[in-house]
Amino acid sequence: MMDMSKLFLTVGIVFIVMGLLWRFIGKIPGDILIKKGNVTFYFPIVTSIVLSVVISLILYILSKFR
Repeated sequence: MMDMSKLFLTVGIVFIVMGLLWRFIGKIPGDILIKKGNVTFYFPIVTSIVLSVVISLILYILSKFR
């Protein structure tokens, strides 16, 4: 049962850090935005890479608890 409490604590801290970063960073530069007339295309390539790295780190940390 102690492992589950450590897991929830770790996940909670990660979410708090991600929320603070999201608040202060806002929109990450490098994302693709194309506006032509009434059509807007937004492709968050840099945001996708950052989220992939964060999720990989979370999964790595969680694997250390097993």
